Amino acid sequence: MISRYEFQFSFFSHSITKIAITIAAVLTFSHIVVQLFSQTIPDIFWPVFKDIGAGFILVAAFGFALSWFLRARPHNRPKQYSVVAFDIDGKETVLPGLRTEFRNHDVAWSFMKQYKEAYPLNNFALVSDVKKDRKKVMFRYI
Repeated sequence: MISRYEFQFSFFSHSITKIAITIAAVLTFSHIVVQLFSQTIPDIFWPVFKDIGAGFILVAAFGFALSWFLRARPHNRPKQYSVVAFDIDGKETVLPGLRTEFRNHDVAWSFMKQYKEAYPLNNFALVSDVKKDRKKVMFRYI
């Protein structure tokens, strides 16, 4: 027959054994989980994510270059510029002896400044036919 003390000791040793097995199982499982999420999964997916990131950067750079290329194409520059004189009332007028047709924007602008100094009561506009339209486009006005 088992004495009372032997029974208590047996119960105590069984509970310590159960607790030790439980602790060992928790530690083993947590080590497996840590190993899985800290090394195994990142080692599998890191090259894939790295290639996806590099591809995304290349696509973004290509998209930027394409949009820049489409926006930076040369504009249609007019081949002829005209200087138009206006009187005080804003009506178009012709001043005799003035050159009004130019092939270069800078030259036309320079002549306009000289005309403004010579004729301070008149205003001058630099206009041109940008498109095949009846209306002329005004570039500068002084």
